[in-house]
Amino acid sequence: MADHGFARATEARHPHSAGLHDQPAPVVLERLLGAQEAALAKVRGALAVIEEAAEAGAAALRRGGKMGYAGAGSSGLMALADCLELAGTFGIAPKDTPMMFAGGAAALLHMTGGVEDDPALAAADFAASGLGRGDVVLCLSASGTTPYTLVIADLARKAGVTVVGFANVAGSPLLAASDIAVCLETGPEVVNGSTRMGAATAQKVALNMLSVLVGLRLGHVHDGYMVNVVADNAKLVDRAARIVAALSGAGMEDARAALGRTGGAVKPAVLVAGGASLEAAEAALQRSGGHIGPALAGTR
Repeated sequence: MADHGFARATEARHPHSAGLHDQPAPVVLERLLGAQEAALAKVRGALAVIEEAAEAGAAALRRGGKMGYAGAGSSGLMALADCLELAGTFGIAPKDTPMMFAGGAAALLHMTGGVEDDPALAAADFAASGLGRGDVVLCLSASGTTPYTLVIADLARKAGVTVVGFANVAGSPLLAASDIAVCLETGPEVVNGSTRMGAATAQKVALNMLSVLVGLRLGHVHDGYMVNVVADNAKLVDRAARIVAALSGAGMEDARAALGRTGGAVKPAVLVAGGASLEAAEAALQRSGGHIGPALAGTR
C-alpha cells in the first residue's frame, strides 16, 4: 500500500539537526530534551479526542468486548508497552486486549523494516486478534502511512470495529481512515526520521492517559489506587494490602486477612475489611458495576 507521495513531516529536517555531530554533549542533550518537551506539548491539543477514544475503549470492554492495539516499529513498541501493562495495572485480561505487532515476537529481538510492508501479515494478525463488531482497535503510526497499520485499520472498519488512529502527521492516511483520529503533530526529529524520539514520546504519553481513563471508567482506579491490581508477586501483594487498609480504614493485619478471604481481589477485600460479608461485598460490587465508591457507600 503506497502513500502516493504523501508529505511526511516526520521525515523533514529539524532546525537543530544541522551540525549536531560537532556540538559538545551538553548542547546535544539540551537540544534533544527541548525537542522532547516540544513533542510532549503537542499532546495537549489532542485531549478531547484522547477522551473520546478512552470512552470508546472502556465501553467496549465494559460490554465484554475487546480493545486491541496495532503498530509496527517504534509506534508498535509504544502500543505494546501500553497493552502489556493493562493486566498488571488494571486487571484487564490479555485476551481482551489483543496486540498486533508487525513481525510478532521475533521482531522484538531483531526489528526489521520489511514486516511493516507485508499486507498478508497484517491480515493474518487481524484475523488472529478476534476483533469484531463493537470492539475498538488503537492503530499507531508516526507517519500515518505504515502499510501494516493501514491494512489493519481498513480490515477493522470493514468488520465493524471502531478504529482509533494515532499519527504524528496531520492529514495522513491513517487519520483519514480512522473513526477517531488522534493527531499528535510533533514534526521533524532532531535525528532525521528517528520517530522513536519525539513522535514516540507523544504517542506513549497519549496512550498512558487513554489507558488510565479507561481504567477509571471501568472502576479499576479509586482515589488513585489500582483497586483491580493483579497481586502476582510479593511487591504487589504488599501494595494490595496497603490499598485495602487505606480505603477500608482497617489495619494491615485485617487487610491481609480480607485479601485471604477474597483470593487476593482488592475490591471485595476493601468491603470485607470494612465489615461486610464476602457475599454482601460481591453483591454490592455487582450492583455498582465494579465501582468501589458506590459499593462502599452501600455496605456502610
